[in-house]
Amino acid sequence: MTYGNESNRKQVLAGAHLMVQRGTFHILLGPNGCGKSTLLRILGGLLQPDSGSFRIDRPCGFVFQNPDHQIVMPTVAADVAFGLGRYKLREAEVRAQVNCTLEMVNMQEQAQRPTHTLSGGQKQRVAIAGALAENPKVLLLDELTTFVDADDQQNVLEAVKSVVGGPEQVTALWVTHRLEELEYADSASYMDGGKIQFSGSAAAVADYMRSLGARV
Repeated sequence: MTYGNESNRKQVLAGAHLMVQRGTFHILLGPNGCGKSTLLRILGGLLQPDSGSFRIDRPCGFVFQNPDHQIVMPTVAADVAFGLGRYKLREAEVRAQVNCTLEMVNMQEQAQRPTHTLSGGQKQRVAIAGALAENPKVLLLDELTTFVDADDQQNVLEAVKSVVGGPEQVTALWVTHRLEELEYADSASYMDGGKIQFSGSAAAVADYMRSLGARV
């Protein structure tokens, strides 16, 4: 795919090609400004490519870098339930779905807690639960650990890792610039200059990046 900004004629994506196996945790790494978040937004339907095509399992759940841009309700349970309002579900069904998804991200004990009192990592897990509540086939996750400390970083990564695969074969595409997060991945790709430069196992991508002295 290609994508460019008409206002400054800068091409953000230049023939990006990415394949991710269903039911896996795939990490997309690259330096700031390489096009990885733009690619994620195209896959999520938030942007339209100038050329090219893609195929992705639907529905998708998109989780943004800053959870404060996504959390809209005063309590954890209410926020996770928010997106379910578009479906014709009974109250008991909504409650069960909320409880199930909060348990997936280890936030079930915080269901009635005010969202403004949560840490950055807890907010990200609530945002993930909100996406999971709508039973997505694919989770698109944009630099979720940018605003969290080291402990919360691990908790967020483990929450995503725990929901990947399973009977529903949920796939996660995680965008980051942090090399250390590769240890959680089933597979990975390195992106630079608007193109996927290398894809493979997490170990192979780490070796490739080190061989280049990659800008990450």
